[in-house]
Amino acid sequence: MNTFVAVAVGGALGAVSRYSFGLVALALIGNRFPWATLGVNVVGSFLIGLAAVLIGDRIVDGELWRPLIIVGFLGAFTTFSAFSLDTLLLLQQGNYNTALAYILGSVTLCLGGTVSGMQLAKIFA
Repeated sequence: MNTFVAVAVGGALGAVSRYSFGLVALALIGNRFPWATLGVNVVGSFLIGLAAVLIGDRIVDGELWRPLIIVGFLGAFTTFSAFSLDTLLLLQQGNYNTALAYILGSVTLCLGGTVSGMQLAKIFA
């Protein structure tokens, strides 16, 4: 499989997964806080931690898996550009405390997700 095809396939799957995650979050939780964006960023950070350890020399050859999963799937699935927009919209609406909670929660939980994913991967690698 060509590397560009791997990125495209991963990107398509990541985008559909992101969209689906957003629909489910909206139906279950509502839209008073950008939970869908926070959720995909935390899950994506965890998954990129797993992938960073497992793809390459440890488990699978990274030649096509890295572009498929990290660049394609996770690049389309995680949404820090949406995080930026959500934050600016909260600030423009005067929701300063919510914006601050969103910023701090996103950074803290996503870093924690990445560390957790890497630690879990090291157990199995």
